[in-house]
Amino acid sequence: MIAALNRLVGLVEDHLAGELDIHEAARSLGTTEYHLRRMFSSLAGMPLSEYVRRRRMTVAAAEVVRGGEPLLDIAVRHGYGSTEAFGRAFRAVHGAAPGDVRRDGGPLRTQPRLRFRLTVEGSTPMHTRVIDRPAFRLIGHAARVPLIHEGVNPHIRRHVTGLPPGEHDRLKALGDTDPAGLLQVTDGLAPDAPEGSELTYLHGVAVTGRTPVPDDLDALAVEAGRWAVFRSSGPHPRALQETWAATAAEWFPSNPWRLRPGPSIVAVLERAADFTTATCELWLPVEPA
Repeated sequence: MIAALNRLVGLVEDHLAGELDIHEAARSLGTTEYHLRRMFSSLAGMPLSEYVRRRRMTVAAAEVVRGGEPLLDIAVRHGYGSTEAFGRAFRAVHGAAPGDVRRDGGPLRTQPRLRFRLTVEGSTPMHTRVIDRPAFRLIGHAARVPLIHEGVNPHIRRHVTGLPPGEHDRLKALGDTDPAGLLQVTDGLAPDAPEGSELTYLHGVAVTGRTPVPDDLDALAVEAGRWAVFRSSGPHPRALQETWAATAAEWFPSNPWRLRPGPSIVAVLERAADFTTATCELWLPVEPA
């Protein structure tokens, strides 16, 4: 995977003045666009689309500062049909208009070319299993919330604490298949969505396709397939978030699996009364690489 990401970075450089077909690039690299975008975003800390934009504007800025060429020519070469559109994209990255940068030499916010390297990590084993699951449904209470990578998501907390008294016991009584127990489900997020993007969060349980769903609950159908299940234990939610990051940095690059579209599921197996520590399982949908 590390080699594929570095080859992708090279393709980005080759297409800074045009459009890169990510689907075709993923196919040529022996993977899927979904997995490629997810791994890039997880390891680079930014969506692939944002990296392309920053690199394009970094190269364009050098041409703007160098001078001797109309701004319109630079804009067209980098895929913009007018100086106005180019100026908006330029300002979004550098915080200043192209004309001001040409006159003053800056300010510039340079995006260096990324290089992915495999570091010696993984001295702590990851407790993982890969299992096949038939189709099932996730039922519970859903809400649209923004993506937050670190710390407690206050929007999710507000959603969960706002449930009626006794609702957790009712949900647990409805669950009748794995993943067992109360589940934290995220779905509907683009593979390289930046922080702040909206996703669907469902607080609920897993049921078989035969289980009746009460009218007041939301339901999400899940297709049959394989799942990689990662166990984490420790301070919550930090231990879970570190496990999530390690799947991209350590597990996927060294195992013959890739992500496939589908929800991400967290099952809380044990927790302290104040939820400061917890043992969880992270379920990610996978397929052979």
